Amino acid sequence: MKMTGRRVLMFVDNVFEDMELLYPYYRLLEEGAEVVVAGPETNAVYTGKNGYPFKSTAAIKDQNATNFDLLVVAGGFAPDKLRRDPKVLELTREIHEAGKVVAHICHGGWIPISAGIMKGFTCTSTPGIKDDLVNAGATWVDKDVVVDRNQVSSRKPDDLPAFCRAIIELATR
Repeated sequence: MKMTGRRVLMFVDNVFEDMELLYPYYRLLEEGAEVVVAGPETNAVYTGKNGYPFKSTAAIKDQNATNFDLLVVAGGFAPDKLRRDPKVLELTREIHEAGKVVAHICHGGWIPISAGIMKGFTCTSTPGIKDDLVNAGATWVDKDVVVDRNQVSSRKPDDLPAFCRAIIELATR
């Protein structure tokens, strides 16, 4: 179990991309990580865009970046709402600035964009936010997974196996 002893932060809110939250959540648990899924409220049920419910394990406002080894941001439309929360942006910036892994998939890139951490990074995403990433100073490429320093990015649910492999590899170096 490669991730034993590592703590992962994930964000959740309504209209998250079901697969992009659940696949990494269970994959990282399988590798021994402790995964905290923080939403606006603790123990609240949030519904994915495909209807799958997920209960948060913590509240975003109660989290501290120093308690985590990496951040994984699922896509869907939840990131557009979550990026309006100053605490989400603070946690994202602090985890990034500490050199810890920040991973985002699909529309999840909206959060690192709003946190101001994309300038000079090469990444990928859903084509729908390509312009947002480029305007934030990133170089966008169309690949299943991109690793640039401490960031991992992918485009869509089909890329989840490569996304999770890259997260685990980078986080266990």
